[in-house]
Amino acid sequence: MFPFRGAPRRVSADEARHRTLGPAAPAVLVDVRERAEWDAGHVPGAVHAALSRLVAGAALPGAAQGRPVVVICRSGHRSQQAARLLADRGVDAVDVKGGMKAWAAAGHAVAGPHGTTGTVA
Repeated sequence: MFPFRGAPRRVSADEARHRTLGPAAPAVLVDVRERAEWDAGHVPGAVHAALSRLVAGAALPGAAQGRPVVVICRSGHRSQQAARLLADRGVDAVDVKGGMKAWAAAGHAVAGPHGTTGTVA
């Protein structure tokens, strides 16, 4: 049930994609950037939970509750904070080293508003 226990707490963009995309994916990708950053471009299929709201005590979105999560932000700093915060709450969480910048650099999809190609903001 917890595939990340004992695993490295940081994963590459490729490993994050493998763990979170597709019908048999064991984990949910959680983007912790602020709304404007999410709106500019995010990973298709990810869920949004801004770090500022998590720090204030907000729960994870329903799609991520009770499941392992891979946390992503723009460059990896906020996602490290979020992964630690979530782990302290008992969530099985890792973060993406290099964040959305690494995700896009690896050639993975970034969705923007209205089905357009997004940007990393």
